[in-house]
Amino acid sequence: MTEFTISETVKLGLMPESGIAKIICPAMAHPKIANNIPRCELYLKVPDPVEYLERGIQLGEKNISGLQARDWGDTVAYLADLDGHVIAFAQTNK
Repeated sequence: MTEFTISETVKLGLMPESGIAKIICPAMAHPKIANNIPRCELYLKVPDPVEYLERGIQLGEKNISGLQARDWGDTVAYLADLDGHVIAFAQTNK
């Protein structure tokens, strides 16, 4: 994972295919074989990831990876929106 600080409150993160595959597979196709699909993730730090996860599911988004502590220090849930874009709702563990 490579991060670029855009401002005090915004970072741009780039993750290699093999890294994101560990999170989204098997719910979604492995990026190496998935052609013509969106290839991005929107990673949002929010105060209550469960609230956003439940709201997304109610709106028809697909639950990709449930809320869990990740090895980089955040607790994160992953959804796919109606266009297939991956949206992560994260909270930093203290």
